[in-house]
Amino acid sequence: MFSHSIWLIGIALELALIVRGVQRGLLRRYPVFYSYVAFVVFTDILLFAARPTAHSYLYLYWIAEFAGLLFGCVVFFEFYRVALKPYPGTARMARALLFVLFIIAAVKTIVTLMNVPEWWFYARPAQVEGVLRVCQLLAILALTLIFLFYSIPFGKNLRGILLGYGFFVSWSVLCLALVTAGVAKADSFWSYTYPISYVLSVVVWTVHLWSYQPNPIPDRAIPLEQEYQRVAAATQRRLHTARGYLAKAVGS
Repeated sequence: MFSHSIWLIGIALELALIVRGVQRGLLRRYPVFYSYVAFVVFTDILLFAARPTAHSYLYLYWIAEFAGLLFGCVVFFEFYRVALKPYPGTARMARALLFVLFIIAAVKTIVTLMNVPEWWFYARPAQVEGVLRVCQLLAILALTLIFLFYSIPFGKNLRGILLGYGFFVSWSVLCLALVTAGVAKADSFWSYTYPISYVLSVVVWTVHLWSYQPNPIPDRAIPLEQEYQRVAAATQRRLHTARGYLAKAVGS
């Protein structure tokens, strides 16, 4: 009964967040994030309506679990796109590193699950989410450190998204660590703490995304971006020189 109440509260908050996003025009500014929230609302309603004892419930659950994890990874690309918009070179490097990181984590997760017989029946969320959640946490910490180290200002909207998702991912990683270490029981501990942490994250999102507030425009370039521009310019010069040598070789 308690878990159902938390579930319904989460659905209500998600719907309020989406409606407010439509009213304030935030959907077009953070399309991936709001698509993720809409996807979670849809799967929450679908799973809530399905009978947990039904045979099809497990299939629906794991489809939602995998799709939600992958969708959550895509949200991070939007974090970096919006946060580092004034620094396109740094954003490009960050997206490339994130892509490689998440691909490695996804492959490792799939390999781990393939070693569990009938994993769709016996596997637990802790086994599925472990590596990907850790990668997500590292991505949040890296972005936060970049902003703090270079004194890049956060806007209220982006700060709320990062705080909410950061809390949810951090709590998930902590729960996974406790379950893996045998400190907490997987089923009971996970089933209660996981939805509560997500509801608290939605509360943070709703408060910070109640109205649109753009990110402050930085008044200076960061050293990382300047270094990227120097490397890019040097690479362009080398490519131009190489094309010149190639043209001479072909002409001779």
